[in-house]
Amino acid sequence: MNLQKIRTSTIFSWHAAALVLAVCLLPGCSQQSAQPDDGMTEAQSKAGEARARLSASEGGQLVLRAIEAHGGLEAWYSAPTSSYSWEYSNAGSNRRFKTFLVADNATRRIYHKFQTLGTPEKTEPFEGSFAWDGENAWISPPDVEGINPRFWAATGFYFEQMPFVLADPGISYEVLPDEELDGVPHDMVKCSFGPGVGDSPGDTYTLYVNKDTGMVSALRYIVTYNRRERPDGPRETLFYYEDYVEVDGLKVATHFNGFWFEDGKKSEFKNEAWASDISFRRPFDESQLQMPPGARIEPPPGQAQGD
Repeated sequence: MNLQKIRTSTIFSWHAAALVLAVCLLPGCSQQSAQPDDGMTEAQSKAGEARARLSASEGGQLVLRAIEAHGGLEAWYSAPTSSYSWEYSNAGSNRRFKTFLVADNATRRIYHKFQTLGTPEKTEPFEGSFAWDGENAWISPPDVEGINPRFWAATGFYFEQMPFVLADPGISYEVLPDEELDGVPHDMVKCSFGPGVGDSPGDTYTLYVNKDTGMVSALRYIVTYNRRERPDGPRETLFYYEDYVEVDGLKVATHFNGFWFEDGKKSEFKNEAWASDISFRRPFDESQLQMPPGARIEPPPGQAQGD
């Protein structure tokens, strides 16, 4: 799930990787704060720029429809932060963890405080933290196993903030043929990134947009972050968006179910995630980005520590 893809482009404000981090480097990369036009708020100015980008293509118009159904561009750009508890479980990697994350929506800097850590069958309280500070991804304590901070710092953010983050610059949109999801017809749009954008430019995210409501029912994603090439190509995941709530004017999912997607259909169960205690108004504590003594910095893929 490379929704967190550390973006190296200063234009691209998303990360993605797999749904990656933020500003300049981030998987989500960072967006520069736009100066509002006369008589317009900053949120209105940013919303206008994003609407123009999205309206320029048929695929972008479909993403725009989804964003409006989820609360709209102006509501998104009016939200200074995103914060919530994010819990993720993956049976294949035998890993389950829960953190409380706070993201600066403009710069995409993000910090996490661990709450629990363990396996899908058993988790225990755990003290630690990790973050993307705009330059480095770090984790403390340094020997936490199975949690790559460069990948995970923004992954939960990007999954939870679909479809809003798809309004960022640097994304290409392609309309695909309609598909049914569990018997319900959906519009389909594939979102991808240009070569050399971030740590994992090969990531793709395909939205299932409900034809009647415009809401996102699921997405399919391909993660290329630090992955070896497979003879039959990268595997795709079908990720359901469930149990929506409205918080501060934005509609977001609180439960996610993932399945491998093979030969055009849902296959075996893969992963699950939950979001709770959601707010788009909590303050961002800059001090939480300060790396604790002894923390480990995660280098980019293919680069050894200290290179």
